[in-house]
Amino acid sequence: MYRQIANFIMERGGFCRPLIAPMDTQLDCDEKTMVQPDVAILCRNDKIKKWGIYGAPDFVLEVISPSTRRKDYTKKLSKYMTAGVREYWILIVYFFESEVCPMIYGLDESVAVGIFDGELEIEFSNIRRWIEEEKNF
Repeated sequence: MYRQIANFIMERGGFCRPLIAPMDTQLDCDEKTMVQPDVAILCRNDKIKKWGIYGAPDFVLEVISPSTRRKDYTKKLSKYMTAGVREYWILIVYFFESEVCPMIYGLDESVAVGIFDGELEIEFSNIRRWIEEEKNF
């Protein structure tokens, strides 16, 4: 997913910067809310510091695991929304700048990234194939 995002931005000469974990993110510009998104897009370079990101990224994608599931679905969802993240993905896509309800997508669909007005679509077909292949090991 990171590669698809990076390729899209590079091909269009975009000014946003794709980032991949590990990256410390001081979300609320305070010392209480430090997170490490799995994938993020940052469209303001002034938020990049030597140690990480100071402020809310524009886009965040979290990979869910059994140990982080509860935190990603509740705590981080609330923190990202109130801190000013524009879009949050956990295969349930929250586009906070839209009045539309959260969308749930399957792994056989491509999903449009809202902060790029739907021009970037993330293909999940390879991820689905890798999951199915892993079952056969």
